[in-house]
Amino acid sequence: MHSDPRFLPPGLRASLSRAVARDLQETGISEVAMTVFGDPDVVPLWFGEGDLVTPDFVKQAAERGLKAGETFYTWQRGLPELRAALSAYTERLYGIKCGAERISVTTGGMQAILLSCQLLLDPGDNIVIVSPIWPNISSATKLVRGEPRYVALDRSEDGVFSLDLQKIFDAVDDCTRAIFVNSPGNPTGWTMTSDQQRALLDFTRQRGIWIMADEVYARLIYDHAVAPSFLDHATADDALLVLNSFSKPWAMTGWRIGWLTHPAALGDQMAKLVQINTSGIPAFLQRGAIAAIEQGEDFIRRMVERCRAGRELVFQRLSANPRVTIARPEAAFYNFFSVDGVSDTMAFCKKLAKEYKVGLAPGEAFAAGGQGNIRLCFASGAERLSKGLDRIEAAIKAL
Repeated sequence: MHSDPRFLPPGLRASLSRAVARDLQETGISEVAMTVFGDPDVVPLWFGEGDLVTPDFVKQAAERGLKAGETFYTWQRGLPELRAALSAYTERLYGIKCGAERISVTTGGMQAILLSCQLLLDPGDNIVIVSPIWPNISSATKLVRGEPRYVALDRSEDGVFSLDLQKIFDAVDDCTRAIFVNSPGNPTGWTMTSDQQRALLDFTRQRGIWIMADEVYARLIYDHAVAPSFLDHATADDALLVLNSFSKPWAMTGWRIGWLTHPAALGDQMAKLVQINTSGIPAFLQRGAIAAIEQGEDFIRRMVERCRAGRELVFQRLSANPRVTIARPEAAFYNFFSVDGVSDTMAFCKKLAKEYKVGLAPGEAFAAGGQGNIRLCFASGAERLSKGLDRIEAAIKAL
């Protein structure tokens, strides 16, 4: 069945004429993936997940909760035990005080983004977004009738990304309600420095606007234990929302559990928004999340080393091709590279999927600064990555 409103009967199409959802576009990643959906021969390197299943100690904790009958409605903002565990984790990680009253559990990082937009934006407001960027913040902004306004990272000749803070400052106007920063970044692996975080925080305090900090990849960094965080510099009452997720560091993408760190005064508003959107997350799944927080440090270390090996394998293979511009990302688990002679990466990725049986994400999916680039997720093991790289190299050779 078609999901495009153009294929609806005239009466239903007319009923959508005033609906914001009518104009939301399918993401470029999904557009490529749907061309070969269900084909088991495709090497899937397009989505933000690897080939590891959730560790047993997490699954077993959820199983115990399920067997104990934790199948009823639960706390809107998350089990008290999970919020307490996240409070202790945050304090341990950053050396700050962060009480459980500042934490709300969400249905994945995606819902954390949508809740933040619902909380902050009125129709006509805008969010200044550092890009290239994972597309969901753009869609969430539009869904609440706001305007996404992009500031693209700069890129050197050797493929390294950097941010000019002045470009962010210049993009802010009287309708700006928030600045969205994803660091470490998807798709680039770019990571904001502590100095830039302090400067941006000072700017937003002066202008009376919010920072939405997507720090989902904070633990997946290769030269530090954790990436710099706005939490390192902010007070408990600063206009700061930090979005996070269990998906990436603990291999829990399908669990759909994330969390928001916010001023304590927003707790009641967060509870209302969660109630309207989902009424909360199944309690037995939250038991698994508690286990991840309390027992998962060894798993995170193994995940980082696995991704480090994948990063090196991809870099060594693709950088050997003179047509490829690629750099080692400092964090996250993506390479965002370009191929000389490939300007329409959507068409190229569709060709890769159909003819070469390897799935990559087109740069056009990631807003300003993404055009002409291709994203590859290297969170998988060497066997899968090598098979995918063989096919990518063959496609480039055939250009």
